[in-house]
Amino acid sequence: MSETIAAISTALLPAGLGVIRISGDSAVQTAQKIWRGRKKLTELAPNTAAVGEAVFLDTPIDECVALVFCAPHSYTGEDVVEISCHGGVYLVCRVLEAAISAGARIAQPGEFTKRAFLNGKLDLTRAEAVMDLIGAQGEAAARAALSQHEGALFKTIEKLKQQLVEISADITAWVDFPDEGVPSLEPETLKSNLEEVLSALDNLSKNFSRGRIIKEGVETAIVGRPNVGKSTLMNALAGYEKSIVTDVPGTTRDVVEDSVNFAGFVLRLWDTAGLRETKDAVESIGVARAREKLDAAQLVLAVFDGSRELNEDDNKIIENIKNRNAIAVINKCDLPLKIDREYIERKTKHVVYLSADKGEGIGALEEIIRELTDIAGFDPGAALVANGRQLECVRRAIDGARDALEAVNFGMTLDAVSVGVNDAVTAFCELTGERASDEVINRVFSKFCIGK
Repeated sequence: MSETIAAISTALLPAGLGVIRISGDSAVQTAQKIWRGRKKLTELAPNTAAVGEAVFLDTPIDECVALVFCAPHSYTGEDVVEISCHGGVYLVCRVLEAAISAGARIAQPGEFTKRAFLNGKLDLTRAEAVMDLIGAQGEAAARAALSQHEGALFKTIEKLKQQLVEISADITAWVDFPDEGVPSLEPETLKSNLEEVLSALDNLSKNFSRGRIIKEGVETAIVGRPNVGKSTLMNALAGYEKSIVTDVPGTTRDVVEDSVNFAGFVLRLWDTAGLRETKDAVESIGVARAREKLDAAQLVLAVFDGSRELNEDDNKIIENIKNRNAIAVINKCDLPLKIDREYIERKTKHVVYLSADKGEGIGALEEIIRELTDIAGFDPGAALVANGRQLECVRRAIDGARDALEAVNFGMTLDAVSVGVNDAVTAFCELTGERASDEVINRVFSKFCIGK
C-alpha cells in the first residue's frame, strides 16, 4: 500500500490559480476530509471534477475545483486528486496544510514523477524529460524535451537493444545446438548488425553537445573597444534596454549579463567593458573582467565601428579571435563605412554588417550564429541524449558493442562476442531505468521540484 503524499504543484507565487496534488492509495479519502461540496469526492466517477470548497478543521479556506483520477489512469498510476484554488501563496499553503493534517505527508522532490516511473507510466528517459520541459527557456529546447517525453530516445534505444537481444538469443541457441547453423551469426551478418548499432550510438553521442547547447544556451561574450556599440547590440538582442548606452567611451565598467531567447535557443550574453589600455583604476578592473569573459566564452561577438578606421585596440581583438568561435560584427553600417573591410574579412572567417541602433542586419547575425553553433540542422523531434547520466550509458553501450565487433573481426568465439553484446544491453537497460539501481533512480528524481 502506497503512502498518500501531497504537494503544491504550481509556483509558490501570487497567481490566478494554484494546484495542490494528492497521490496514493488513500488520496481520494484524504481529499474528502478537507472537502465540502454537493458531491462527495469518493462518489465521483473517475476523471471528473467537482466544485466546492477546501476546509481546514471545518473552517473554509477557498472555493475550489477538485479533479479525481483513479488508478491506473493518472499521472502517477495511483489514485490522484488535484485541488485548484485561487493562486494566493497563503491559500495554497493553507490547503496543503489541511491535506497534511488529514493524513498525507509532504512529497519529496520529484516523488510524483518517481511514482509514475515505478508504476510503469514512464521510463527513466521520459521522466528526465519532464524537468527539461519545465526548465526549457527557448522553443528548440521545449520541442526537444517534448520529443524525449513522448519517447524519441526511448524508442531508439529499445530498437537498438532489441537488435542486440536477438544476437544474444541466437548465440544462446547456438550454444545449445552447435550443430545447427544460425544464419544471423555468420561473421559478415553479425558484423553488419553490430556496425549498424554502433553507427546509431555514435550519432547519439555526437548529438549530446548540440543538445546541451539547445538545453543550456551558449555563453556569448560581446567584446570590442569602447564606444563601438556593444551595449546597443546587447539591447538589440535582448529586446529591451539592458545596458546603459551613451556617447561617452568607457560607460560600461563591469560585465552586464542577460539570457535572451534568440534564433530559437538561449544566448547567455555578456556585455563587457571596452577593451583598451587605460590608467583608470575602475575601468581597468572592468577591462580585466572583459578579457576573462573573452577567454571563457563559447561564442564571441567582436564588435567594430564601421564608421571609423581600425586602431591598435581593434587589431589586438582581431588577432585574439582569429582562432576562436567568433563573429566580427561591423556595426554602425547606417553611416558611411571607413573601416578596412578587406582586412577584417581576410583575418576573420565570419563577418556580418549591421546597425544595432536601427535593428538592421540582426537576421544575418542570427543565421551565422545558428551555423557556428551547429543549430541550423538540429531536429528537435530526433532522439537526443539529454544529460551526463544518459551519455555515460550510451558510451558504455558503445564500448560493449565495439568489443563485440572486435571479437568478430579477430575471429574469436561467439562467447567473447556475447560478453560485449550483454554489456551493451545492460547499459541500455540502465539508460531507460529497466535495471537502474535505487541510487541512480533517487539521484535522478532528487533534482526535481517538490510538486513534480
